[in-house]
Amino acid sequence: MQYVKIYTKTGDKGETGLIGGKRISKSDPRIIAYGSIDELNSNIGLIVSVLTKKNRYMFLDLIDLLVKVQNDLFIIGSDLADPTPFLEGKDKDHTPRAMENMASYLERIIDKFESELSPIKFFILPGGSIESSLIHISRSITRRAETAVTALSKSQTVNPAILIYLNRLSDVLFVAARLVNKRVGTEDVPWRPNKG
Repeated sequence: MQYVKIYTKTGDKGETGLIGGKRISKSDPRIIAYGSIDELNSNIGLIVSVLTKKNRYMFLDLIDLLVKVQNDLFIIGSDLADPTPFLEGKDKDHTPRAMENMASYLERIIDKFESELSPIKFFILPGGSIESSLIHISRSITRRAETAVTALSKSQTVNPAILIYLNRLSDVLFVAARLVNKRVGTEDVPWRPNKG
């Protein structure tokens, strides 16, 4: 078995390779976009670890969802790393591509989780439990990743299923943060406007 070295030295001058071999600057909007996806995936991995350690059985459904999301984000990262316009389909057997059914799955999860929660009657601050706070951080990173992919889409072809997915993901993470607070017995933190 042949092993691949972790360091290749090919990026020492501030460039990296895309799927297909094209070299571009590490500051290119495409790299920023899929770098944001990688950051998000890493943060979700942290949440999975924390929830597993806290009480695996209390959060089994959420852990399963988040592991699926990690796999979806890996697909999205691959999709963004391939500059071949996804509509051409000439590489459909090689590069995984985001699909619209990935977002519709998240919509079903949102509905399921919301059925366990009371309706929101006030604006909520990120926080409550540590676990909920970590999910809110990932929700914020999702929003930033969505912004990066949107910026990329203004100058280059981007699979529209990616933007739909990221938009739904931020929603599902908001609901998940509330769900975790409820399950651990912590109240959501209401926003209280400063009247003084």
